Amino acid sequence: MNARIKELILSGEGESLDYKQTISSSIKIAKTMVAFANHKGGTLLVGVRDNKSIAGIRPEEEKYMLEKAASFHCKPEIEIKLIEHLIDDLLVLECIVPEGELKPYYAQGDDEKWWVYIRVRDKSLLASKVVMDVLKKESSGRPNIIRYGKNEEALLRYLRKNERITVNEFSKLVNISRRRANKIVVNLISAGVIRNHTNEKTEFFTLS
Repeated sequence: MNARIKELILSGEGESLDYKQTISSSIKIAKTMVAFANHKGGTLLVGVRDNKSIAGIRPEEEKYMLEKAASFHCKPEIEIKLIEHLIDDLLVLECIVPEGELKPYYAQGDDEKWWVYIRVRDKSLLASKVVMDVLKKESSGRPNIIRYGKNEEALLRYLRKNERITVNEFSKLVNISRRRANKIVVNLISAGVIRNHTNEKTEFFTLS
């Protein structure tokens, strides 16, 4: 078991792994939990420094902060699993966050407002309107019916010739409202026809 945790630490932070030396704020850690729940789940290791060395923790304090975050600062509440590991005589706490069944999940911010976060590589980023709509659509359980009209064909034709496109570029390309362009993009992402790419500055779409 300890060998598995050491391997996780050495693999580095990513889409499904994050580690903290300590939990200083239940509100801040709720962002990470929500990002994992809105993705495919993930693992949070507490008691690990940024340089991957073991710092150790006082488990009861960290457990309290994590359970408070999952219960009070995540909406819907997230059922986390906590496991203690003794590594080199120091305690590391493993917090397993399952993939959510009621997406999108929201985290409460310092402003007391609720925000949706997603996991992009090793960061938890605010979700765009497109991503939120995709999460809602996938969670609804309704069949995804795609009607290929001239706007959908124009988008796919553009992406066959060009590497990427944004919602604003698509709405201008076919002369439709941003809201309508957003809906078409959401449908095509849910159907697996195109992919969305998010970073801290912009969001764009490519062919799958």
